Amino acid sequence: MRVIFMGTPGFSVPALEAVAARHEVVCVYTQPPRAAGRGQKPRPSPVQAAAEALGLPVRTPARLKAPEDQADFAALGADVAVVVAYGLILPQPVLDAPRLGCLNIHASILPRWRGAAPIHRAVMAGDAETGVAIMQMEAGLDTGPVLAEARTPIGPEDTTGDLHDRLAGMGAALIAEVLDRLPLEAVPQSDDGVTYAAKIDKAEARIDWTRPAAEVDRLIRGLSPFPGAWCEVAGERVKLLRARVVPGEGAPGAVLGPLVVACGAGAVEVLELQRQGKRPLPTAEALRGMPLPDRLG
Repeated sequence: MRVIFMGTPGFSVPALEAVAARHEVVCVYTQPPRAAGRGQKPRPSPVQAAAEALGLPVRTPARLKAPEDQADFAALGADVAVVVAYGLILPQPVLDAPRLGCLNIHASILPRWRGAAPIHRAVMAGDAETGVAIMQMEAGLDTGPVLAEARTPIGPEDTTGDLHDRLAGMGAALIAEVLDRLPLEAVPQSDDGVTYAAKIDKAEARIDWTRPAAEVDRLIRGLSPFPGAWCEVAGERVKLLRARVVPGEGAPGAVLGPLVVACGAGAVEVLELQRQGKRPLPTAEALRGMPLPDRLG
């Protein structure tokens, strides 16, 4: 089929590669290059880099509201558009242009966790499983009927980063299967169990040690690797990236061992952290030579 691919971050790249291996990708749409790095030079998105490596044409409009941009999209004569974390709301003329419409790969089991941060929110909420859904896009926020889904358990030490990579691969395999089987019957989403995965606010990232250990553990794993849950260690802001719940009691924030920290109920053991200006490291290695205070802030 003739496919338009629309995506921006690294999460989208496996799906682009899977689609391009089996179908004619007539154009790739992605967000414009953004300033990055010390020199703040424009850097293409991961999807743009992957598309150019595959020799695919790329378009980077800042928005798709202009009639000329919508006409250019329709003129591609696509059978279907595949959308994966593109980053722009698609106007109705764009949704209607491909013969089979626009299909979205969404990183949750819909209708749970519609919205911007479904992986983070699933981990932070303590969900037992998550997955990917292939959805027929419509004007509402992730409200369209579902063509297929795949599920995976969330392990007790899984981080958002772990699930991100797993779900990216699952989404790529599932969209390839769906495209091979089109047209498929789409099942309307249930009105029960709808939740919204609001964008992560950096204000959420500071650890409150008065919370139960299970909540602190989920916050650490849910915000890893970005933006990273953090606390103060001897006056230094440190990101905690991997943890697990362990037995222990003490005043909230008290350091019970290297690095076991008391919470409002129970304790967490920090397995990986990142000091300012450093790379992520296992806790023992990261703290080598750094005296631990009696209590974390």
